Amino acid sequence: MLRREFVTATVAALTLPVSRLIAAEQRHLLYIAVPGIRNYLQYGGIGILVYDIDKGYEFVKRIPTWEIPAGKEAENVKGVAASAGTGKLYVSTIKRLGCIDLVTEKLIWEKELEGGCDRMAIAPDGQILYVPSLEGPQWNVVNALTGDTIAQIVTKSGAHNTVYSLDGTRVYLAGLRSPLLSIADTRTHTVVGTVGPFANSIRPFTVNAAQTLCYVNVNELLGFEVGDIKTGKKLQRVEVQGYEQGPVARHGCPSHGIGLTPDERELWVCDGHNSAVHIFDNTVMPPRQMTTLKVRDQPGWVTFSIDGRHAYPSTGEVFETRTKKMVAALQDETGRQVGSEKLLELVFEGPKPVRAGDQFGLGTRRRPGSDPRIF
Repeated sequence: MLRREFVTATVAALTLPVSRLIAAEQRHLLYIAVPGIRNYLQYGGIGILVYDIDKGYEFVKRIPTWEIPAGKEAENVKGVAASAGTGKLYVSTIKRLGCIDLVTEKLIWEKELEGGCDRMAIAPDGQILYVPSLEGPQWNVVNALTGDTIAQIVTKSGAHNTVYSLDGTRVYLAGLRSPLLSIADTRTHTVVGTVGPFANSIRPFTVNAAQTLCYVNVNELLGFEVGDIKTGKKLQRVEVQGYEQGPVARHGCPSHGIGLTPDERELWVCDGHNSAVHIFDNTVMPPRQMTTLKVRDQPGWVTFSIDGRHAYPSTGEVFETRTKKMVAALQDETGRQVGSEKLLELVFEGPKPVRAGDQFGLGTRRRPGSDPRIF
């Protein structure tokens, strides 16, 4: 018995440190593309800022993107997307789309797509990008490995925001000049349905994992509306209570920024005029207003860490979603206050990316047996 107990204890002692070593090799990093608030360099300059989530959002490095030619202004960053499977990071500006290798951190290619670029979305397998033209008539469907355009979807809606479904079968397309959310089939690259009309043109939006509900900001509303994706009908209009709607510095929209926590239990909604983020209980319908967080600037976006523990408003603070307490206020290597509407989490094991988050605050609540490697 003594020998058996010795062997058991020895095996346990050897196994436990190995598992901990494997876990310790995994790094959670926040990638922030700047300038991600218009082309304002005061919010972190230009490039990709990287922060170590596991070390309290310690600044790690700046990855170069594009230099500013003499006599020219920086290009607004319009979107960011990544694929752990292919090891690629994508950044769009008003003029171009660039592909960066996540291991070497070198620019692999850049393309000036027809009509410019806006906020794009990437397929779960990392093979296809849907890239809106800059508030133009069409979305360019792009081979994510080469940057070549393989199709176009013309909606004439002022192409702007894009969400890829978790199962890769649908892409949701919102234009600045349309109250309809278009739904594209990714096999045919054609519009197969719409949701709405909503009360006004759609601005930021999000979709739940089951693809049954969409939550949309619209012009002239401090709050959001809810749509039924299956029937195509608008279900609810929810106005923020207790706060006045007023002028905003950017976007011309009272609420520009909306996100579901990954577990879909909460909905976070931006309020530019009041420099605030309003939090709603999404376990009831319509979602019920719960609390409000004040932020250091006018927020224009909100998204979350992959595990849902942290919220990232575009103003550069990091909030713990459970306690609603601020846990970090991001600065760059020069001490500048950082802010951006284009950011996402990446998880690495050694030098290799193994999971990628999304710039949109999407519901990711999964059915049993679903593949956790999609993100």
